[in-house]
Amino acid sequence: MVEFFTTTNLGIVLMVLGQCLLVLIPLLVALAFLMYADRKVWAAVQMRKGPNVVGVFGLLQSFADFIKYIVKEVVVPAGADKGVFFLAPMISFVMAVIAWAVIPFNEGWVLSDINVAILYVFAISSLEVYGVIMGGWASNSKYPFLGSLRSAAQMISYEVSIGLIIIGVIISTGSMNFGAIVAAQDTGYGILGWYWLPHFPMLFLFFISALAETNRPPFDLPEAESELVAGYQVEYSSTPFLLFMIGELMAVVLMCALVSLMFLGGWLSPIPGLPDGVLWMILKMGLCFFMFAMVKAITPRYRYDQLMRLGWKVFLPMSLAWVVLVSFLAKFEILGGFWARYAIGA
Repeated sequence: MVEFFTTTNLGIVLMVLGQCLLVLIPLLVALAFLMYADRKVWAAVQMRKGPNVVGVFGLLQSFADFIKYIVKEVVVPAGADKGVFFLAPMISFVMAVIAWAVIPFNEGWVLSDINVAILYVFAISSLEVYGVIMGGWASNSKYPFLGSLRSAAQMISYEVSIGLIIIGVIISTGSMNFGAIVAAQDTGYGILGWYWLPHFPMLFLFFISALAETNRPPFDLPEAESELVAGYQVEYSSTPFLLFMIGELMAVVLMCALVSLMFLGGWLSPIPGLPDGVLWMILKMGLCFFMFAMVKAITPRYRYDQLMRLGWKVFLPMSLAWVVLVSFLAKFEILGGFWARYAIGA
């Protein structure tokens, strides 16, 4: 049986398919409960109950919403480009899914352990905007088109700062592999050895840039209902709308995973002596998602000019200066190599 899955073409295909499903199915189930948690946090801040009817404590509300979207009628505008109209949400969903191929949940728990994993994730996240642009253009309506143009400008602006912040982490580690980045944070000092401390300012810049990159409040300008009705997805209904929503939420969880891996030690234990494991990774991602939910609940929306100014005039110079500073600190091994972890991560 082992030889069948390791030597034959059919066995290898089945093995890869099984591994993909092993990642995808738990992820989709987790998204349902994360959406429930997002709504509960928002409700708690506004001093109301939130979902509490479907299932115990409302835990099945997300699944009920899922069924509702599946059985609703798909409405296509008369002047829409039907091919592109249906292709757009598929691109948004698929791009969000395939980025998880290089995300490790524990040591060796990854579909594809490639040396350029960060570059792969950065490339895939850059392509996600095409789904939004195509959806806005294919709807043949001014409001969706304006929303898609906003999304393109916003994602391009904040990808620059995210890329520079990631370069700082790469300089410290000497590798673009997520496993090596986590290993470089395993210094034996627990939480004090993680990259949140040497790269402390960039943790906040990365978090805020991730909010803008995923169109989350207060940077949800592409979906601003007060100006654009519902933005690029206003003409979508039923399953295509659901695919957009799943793709956006999955991108948010991906950003939580990136924060956990690059700044919070991934699956490493925060207390020396406690065993490392996937549970720590899940807890850190949950903490990051809680912060995403809290920001959504308590911050007002930015104006679009403020959004662009923050990206280009504040985050870009700060992240660029940090790359130069980290290069200097790592080159001369200041504080005993506090910013240079090549030997550890090798």
